[in-house]
Amino acid sequence: MTHTSRVRRTAAITSGAIGLALASAAVTGLPARGAGPTGDCTPAYDVSTLQRDDAVTGLTVSKGTTPEPFSGTVIGTLKDGIAPGIDMIMIKFDSAALQDAGGIWQGMSGSPVYKDGKLIGAVAYGLAYGPSPIAGVTPFSDMDDYLTGTPAAKVTVDRTQAARIAAASDVSRDQAAQGFTQLPIPMSVTGLSSNRARQLAGVDEPWNRGVSYATGRAGTAAVDASSIVAGGNVAASAAYGDVSFAGVGTVTSVCNGRIVAFGHPFNNLGETTLGLHPADALYVQADSLGSPFKVANIGAPAGVIDQDRRTGISGALGTAPDAAVVSSSVTAGGKSRTGTTDVYVPDALAAATFNEFLANHDRVFDTIGAGRENQTWEITGTENGTPFTLQWADTYVDNSDITFASVFELADFVYAVSSLPGVTVDEVAITSDITREHTTLKLTGVERKTASGWVAVTRKAPVVAKPGRTVALRAVLKAPDGTLSYQEFGLAIPTGKLRGGSVSIVGGLNDYLDSYSLTSIADAQTELERALRNDQIGVRARFNGKELSIKKSQSKLDPLTTVVVGEKDIEIVGPNGRPGSLHSTGGGVVSVPRH
Repeated sequence: MTHTSRVRRTAAITSGAIGLALASAAVTGLPARGAGPTGDCTPAYDVSTLQRDDAVTGLTVSKGTTPEPFSGTVIGTLKDGIAPGIDMIMIKFDSAALQDAGGIWQGMSGSPVYKDGKLIGAVAYGLAYGPSPIAGVTPFSDMDDYLTGTPAAKVTVDRTQAARIAAASDVSRDQAAQGFTQLPIPMSVTGLSSNRARQLAGVDEPWNRGVSYATGRAGTAAVDASSIVAGGNVAASAAYGDVSFAGVGTVTSVCNGRIVAFGHPFNNLGETTLGLHPADALYVQADSLGSPFKVANIGAPAGVIDQDRRTGISGALGTAPDAAVVSSSVTAGGKSRTGTTDVYVPDALAAATFNEFLANHDRVFDTIGAGRENQTWEITGTENGTPFTLQWADTYVDNSDITFASVFELADFVYAVSSLPGVTVDEVAITSDITREHTTLKLTGVERKTASGWVAVTRKAPVVAKPGRTVALRAVLKAPDGTLSYQEFGLAIPTGKLRGGSVSIVGGLNDYLDSYSLTSIADAQTELERALRNDQIGVRARFNGKELSIKKSQSKLDPLTTVVVGEKDIEIVGPNGRPGSLHSTGGGVVSVPRH
């Protein structure tokens, strides 16, 4: 299969866990158009001169894209509150939107705060106890130099500062004494329903991350790069397309084509290649138990976030980052759809693959129910600069939710491959065809062909074989309605003295792709050659206590019409009819002809 893809840039990417969340359906976006944003290049204010009760102003967005003003009063400064050498400015803010929300909200992170026409810094922290108009501000002078620093996630306050906070607000001294925490960035994943979000929340996989709120994708008619201004919305994304992993915050400053935002990290990836997006705020959701949060649609990428540091994010407006492409083509009945997602950060690739495939399944199959799926996929990329292609085809059956059951194996394999040293994945391309038929075949026995016909192989009636001969065997398969079918194969007995042997006949559903032991692309290729499809039967033989060095493809029988479950072990004995030792040395070659 041939697909158009873009090759990820080779800029250094610091590994880090991408905090992912789950959300609702998305619509197709287009490249960002429109005028570029207006730069402000506002100089930094000397925060060491701030005094208690100083009046300040700020800009942020609660709805739409246009920044609105808010006012504030300085409470005080926590020396080294964010990190050694980085103070936190405590300020009480007020506006109609803040009053409606009950306090500062998630997504307000990065909102610029000014005094005398200069930039004090960015709203970045909220009181730990719950919603409040009291915020901690990260000084801009510590944000604009590649956003370095090592702030704590929680900032403590002493009794004197707690008393000041209590005097300036409705917060009690004990509540204020709980300190400040970073305002979370409202993280979201588009493409999945809320039911799927709850379902995936309980999945224990290394590529799966937490749950947040719903977001969508705005078309370019609604939002473009011109809205990325100081106080305006901005989103950083690990993936964008059918599925988007993004966090929405606020721009602190725009200058010479670069933005600074958030006032604290997105995921602390260091030097990175996140997508930079405009966003359209829908509303601020009040939350009596925690911080209110902004719900927004994000627009098409308008640049790249290349720094994700402890005191904020920074990036360049212009060309979107290069990406790995995940594409899924799903057919069910008379419906079909192809969707794509661009993935900017390798750590997000497996989760993006899972969510892209699942979202497209749900869009096309449009049922949570039983079914069968014929699936093929291809992973392309490079290992230390050498191109590779990994391919697999399989059949899945599930009697409750085929769309959910059939996407895990690929996500696990993508996670393993993309985590290998020196590996860059350029594309994951998936094709599937789903039907409502969901029968399985159960491997119930093994029979041997004799002069009088087929007879069952049992513990009391093992296979009696002569060295150098081929034994005709067949697997007995039972359908749910009791109908029997058979798959024949030949087992070549090695030459030489036969002391004994055993053969395992395995249904594909009892086998699996072993993703997590891979150490190289060569390992991945070998594993794909070894593993059984779910609709295959495999044959593994041991003679004279030694597993034979057989060609792995010869141990697989031809695929059947549906999934096969079950495993049977049979014994091979020598011409004298007595079982021999299975621990002695020796061996030969076994072949399993396909029929």
